[in-house]
Amino acid sequence: QVQLVESGGGSVQAGGSLRLSCAASGRTFSNYAMGWFRQAPGKEREFVATISGGGDTRSYADSVKGRFTISRGNGKNTVFLQMNSLKPEDTAVYYCAASRIFTTSEGYRYWGQGTAVTVSL
Repeated sequence: QVQLVESGGGSVQAGGSLRLSCAASGRTFSNYAMGWFRQAPGKEREFVATISGGGDTRSYADSVKGRFTISRGNGKNTVFLQMNSLKPEDTAVYYCAASRIFTTSEGYRYWGQGTAVTVSL
């Protein structure tokens, strides 16, 4: 059974940092792109960042470029999202997802349950 489990969410003041983790299990994900999406209250889910299976290609939403960094663990079944210089508009539930195709769209096959991030002034 495939599972993606996010962790690392929480509450932080504006300007602070958080590191999200996603542990994938149930199959080998070295050939899967891993991505992060987020959904703020009252808004649709949006793309945040993605990384290729080999970890050599990344893509970011314009709103997080220069502040967020996506990376993969050595075993390729773990993905991280380092979030720096957080802003209140980063408040959302963050979801980890896996796709056979490197894409910024919502067409990911596997999804986690999400971890909440709250950024206050």
